[in-house]
Amino acid sequence: MIASNIIKVFIPATASFVVGILLAPLLTHYLFKYKVWKKSVGKTALDGTKAVEFERLRTTVHAGTETRTPRMGGILIWASATLVTIGLWLLARVVPLPLFEKLDFLSRSQTWIPLFALLAGAVMGFVNDLFDILPSGERGVHLRARLLFVTSVSLFIGWWFYAKLGVAAIGIPGDGTFSLGVFIIPLFVLITLGLYAGGVIDGIDGLAGGVFSTAFMAYAGIAYFQNQINLAAFSATLTGAILAFLWFNIPPARFWMTETGTMGLTMTLAVIAFMTDTPGNGYGIMALPIIAFPLVVTVLSNVIQVASKRFRGKKVFRIAPLHHHFEAIGWPSYKVTMRYWIISIICAIVGMTVALLK
Repeated sequence: MIASNIIKVFIPATASFVVGILLAPLLTHYLFKYKVWKKSVGKTALDGTKAVEFERLRTTVHAGTETRTPRMGGILIWASATLVTIGLWLLARVVPLPLFEKLDFLSRSQTWIPLFALLAGAVMGFVNDLFDILPSGERGVHLRARLLFVTSVSLFIGWWFYAKLGVAAIGIPGDGTFSLGVFIIPLFVLITLGLYAGGVIDGIDGLAGGVFSTAFMAYAGIAYFQNQINLAAFSATLTGAILAFLWFNIPPARFWMTETGTMGLTMTLAVIAFMTDTPGNGYGIMALPIIAFPLVVTVLSNVIQVASKRFRGKKVFRIAPLHHHFEAIGWPSYKVTMRYWIISIICAIVGMTVALLK
């Protein structure tokens, strides 16, 4: 049984990596053919003022990349993961052999919701990226509209957790559970919005891919030890797809993830964290700030920067989010990326330990 469960997790993960590697040249061809990058440059800070430090980085460290590196690289992630997920489901029905039936991990109880979150976020992110590359688009879909979309989808999923799956509490290590009742729904919305805000970590070549792959790998392990094998297989499949993306995103990046990748991944991460909590008799929610620590720090650095400029009249960081601050003080981008990877791995190990405490 243990061997067959490991196979069920590892084969889809490997398959999604291979599919991603094979799809990358085709995606690259079309991204360059249709010049899927910003046609005009420019960025404003979070408080609406001109992003002076960011402009300096773009003209020195990242000179020319904004208008020659394709966006929408996240397509590779969700397309690879979806093809493997649906492909194995179809294979198990067309060729009903025991092996193929075992590899099918698409199930109503464990994978429908995270797959829905992934595709919903991916589609909205794709629309944003599409407008972003048009000469008149400049900044894609308005941030308020994107936040409204994430809020609406997470409200629905939160309601599904509460009304359909009976999730009304979060696991507390050592104390059992903390009952929230219907307030589990706004909690899910807030966590999803927080993770989505951390998606701006997609700002340096290789950074987002390393952070996201580590986070999903951690939750694959958590789900596996909770005997949620289908959920573990789905998380591992996403990990394989992200690693395929990362293969082409390391400096110099062939393409960037952008919203069609980050929106779907952050929404899915929130879903999986909840599914590895009380539904899996674990502490997936309490482990989330640890496992997703680089995303948390990214959001906090933005909040601190905006609050400081508003109430103190000066900045805390040279530039926010934090990974760009390190670049601004002289760290090479590869050093920032690799140190974030190291921190992500450590946080994943600690987070898995917390999530599986008994």
